[in-house]
Amino acid sequence: MNEAVQPKGRSLYLELGGEDAIRRLVDIFYDIVEQDEAAAELHLLHRRGHGVAHSREEQFNYLSGFFGGPSYYVQKHGHSRLKEIHEHVAIGPELRDLWLTCMRQAVEKAGLSEHLQALVMRHFTFAAEMTRNRD
Repeated sequence: MNEAVQPKGRSLYLELGGEDAIRRLVDIFYDIVEQDEAAAELHLLHRRGHGVAHSREEQFNYLSGFFGGPSYYVQKHGHSRLKEIHEHVAIGPELRDLWLTCMRQAVEKAGLSEHLQALVMRHFTFAAEMTRNRD
């Protein structure tokens, strides 16, 4: 069986550990964005918007539904279309890759099994490409 295939009948949200695990992943990610000099461009982008605290909550809301849990983001905003959500930000390959690098670090620090790390990063890689709106 392919290591990055989700077991049938159980959402990735539950596989990851539910709400607490998603919050932990988001917090680790934004801690990296705020503290790692290599992520300064991401930090600046989030600070220019509604702020990092707002981004933490919105990403938690989004990822809950993205991984098969409660659809908080859709309930609040009416949709979860990544291109539309990020249309106000110029996202090219470099910014996409920076986001993925920070998220990969967060996934590793979250203490997930290798199987879950591979599965989550597969989902994130697809999602990150969906946000790209520049060459």
